[in-house]
Amino acid sequence: MKKLRKAWLLLMVGIVSILVLAGCGTKSQEDVTAALGKKVEEMKSYESNAKMTLQTGAEPQVYEVQIGHKKPTYYRVNLKNAQKDQSQIIIRNDEGVFVLTPALNKSFRFHSEWPQNSSQAYLYESLVNDIKNDPDATFKATEEHYVYETKTNYQNNKLLPTQEITLNKSDLTPVSVKVMDPDKKPLVLVEFSDFKFDASFDEDAFDVKKNMAGAQMGLPTSGQVSEEDEMVFNVLVPNDIPAGSEIKEQKEVTTENGKRVVTTFVGERSFTLVQEKARYSDVATSSFVSGEPVDLGFTVGALTENTLTWNYEGMDFTIASEDLSQDEMMMVARSVQGAAVK
Repeated sequence: MKKLRKAWLLLMVGIVSILVLAGCGTKSQEDVTAALGKKVEEMKSYESNAKMTLQTGAEPQVYEVQIGHKKPTYYRVNLKNAQKDQSQIIIRNDEGVFVLTPALNKSFRFHSEWPQNSSQAYLYESLVNDIKNDPDATFKATEEHYVYETKTNYQNNKLLPTQEITLNKSDLTPVSVKVMDPDKKPLVLVEFSDFKFDASFDEDAFDVKKNMAGAQMGLPTSGQVSEEDEMVFNVLVPNDIPAGSEIKEQKEVTTENGKRVVTTFVGERSFTLVQEKARYSDVATSSFVSGEPVDLGFTVGALTENTLTWNYEGMDFTIASEDLSQDEMMMVARSVQGAAVK
């Protein structure tokens, strides 16, 4: 009987030991979230490359994203569409926030708290903050990854309310981010190809002039366009417009810089879309822009209460409306890249 009791006791001790050891290898959501917060607090810098795919237009649009960040507030984000040679660079340094368009030899300066004022799917600390600030975030662990689903923090997040953030278990670096609509359909996918903490940068890595000159090295030395290119004017309309809105009229206006097309939408949500050829600046220019820089995925726009302006494929666009919310203006803008009017 004593031998039986001893054997039983040894068996129970063994089971408890196995459970304790197993528990030591499993981290809870709270453990991982705390570790992420510590990682952001201790890191000095990082750099990464990513591929961003947008499903907001008629066809998927794929962009290369190069990210560099140096504490406390230096940022450099290069957005490039390799197929269409469309490139923009967001710089934040001691002088402010700048959006560079190398193909036009222009930069725009904002008085902005970017990127702290909203979610940024390709910035590590933004993802970690969204995880920490969402008390209802869900969490699961796979063999190699930690996966969170959290609320987003956009100006108005009704159209893109949630995101799925996947992290490597080994070093907590990001693997991918899916930004989803209310039906959980991914509209933005960011896939990180590499990520390096505590990266080193040159002293002028976040200098506007240095980045503009570097980006222009692969571009034509002249900003002049051929007569044939000047005549090409593909008028675009949005694929996504608010319910109850429709086109009332589309008219051409001749200006000193060429043709301008004004499309008027009427209904419950009235707005106007203006598009015209962007002009190359022979002398590098930097202009102050009111509003906030907003990431439209394929480009960076300037958003105010009633207007949204952006440049895409050599064209300048403006949406103006007293009826549309900022979120709706961004929805419309993201879909303008799609359908050309014949």
